[in-house]
Amino acid sequence: MDDPTVAIGRALDQVGPRLGALRRRRGITLAALAGTTGISKSTLSRLETGSRKPSLELLLLLAHAYRVPLDELVRAPETGDPRIRLTPRRVNGRVVVPLTRQPASQHAWKILVPRKAAEPVLTTHEGYEWLYVLTGRLRLVVGDRDIVLDAGEVAEFDTRTPHWFGSTGQEGAEVLSLFGPQGERAHTRTDLTPDDAVGGEDATTVIDTPGPGSDTMSAGTVGATP
Repeated sequence: MDDPTVAIGRALDQVGPRLGALRRRRGITLAALAGTTGISKSTLSRLETGSRKPSLELLLLLAHAYRVPLDELVRAPETGDPRIRLTPRRVNGRVVVPLTRQPASQHAWKILVPRKAAEPVLTTHEGYEWLYVLTGRLRLVVGDRDIVLDAGEVAEFDTRTPHWFGSTGQEGAEVLSLFGPQGERAHTRTDLTPDDAVGGEDATTVIDTPGPGSDTMSAGTVGATP
């Protein structure tokens, strides 16, 4: 068995290269990271080159800035095991299971929506969301549209438009959610019958992909997967 002191020394020796690789992979400069963490550029540089041993305080600041678990900075990932360890959490009465490591330009979640009906509380925020109903039925409100998605149906919408989703009150639902910043969204052809739209308007839509920097996006288009 290895001497614990030797094993700890080896682990600490790997922290610097891991920090440098992570920063470069994220495209973050030392100056930007210094501004985020309050750690000086020289200290960050010495940490990455291994000329300074990382303290717990510094590692906590860096883990917070990168939004990764502390053990991801200290311990090398398990060789040959790409699995993500799922940690369900309860949010607003729903069970949310993250399917991607944080942070990323795209986030994926599995959401278990309970059967109990809830009054819609519409919210807005930056980004674009794509929803796929795995099982059950899901009520979705986007702007002035109030619709129900069945298993196998898809919705995607600009989250700057007031929106909410939850139970129909008749059964729960399992939902796959992808969320990302503007311009980085899944693309899906969508078809909606006029009767499904609020007011009976014709909502049959093919989503167009806006070019970089475009302000024109389709908000609240829904339908079944091809």
